[in-house]
Amino acid sequence: MAVLKFNDLSKISGKEREEKLKELKQELIKANVSANKSGKVKVKEIKKAIARILTAQRQTQK
Repeated sequence: MAVLKFNDLSKISGKEREEKLKELKQELIKANVSANKSGKVKVKEIKKAIARILTAQRQTQK
C-alpha cells in the first residue's frame, strides 16, 4: 500500500475516495487478522490513510 498524501486525496473525486475507503477498510480487516505475525505498523498506516480520506470528505462537504 502506498502512503496517501492529503494533497493527492483532495484532487481525486468523491467516488474514487469512496472506493479507496472501502479498499482500505478491507485491508485493515486483513491486517488485523495477521497483526500478530507481521506487526502493528501496517495497521497504524492503514488507519492513518482512512483518517485522511474521511477528513478530505468532510472538508469537501463544508
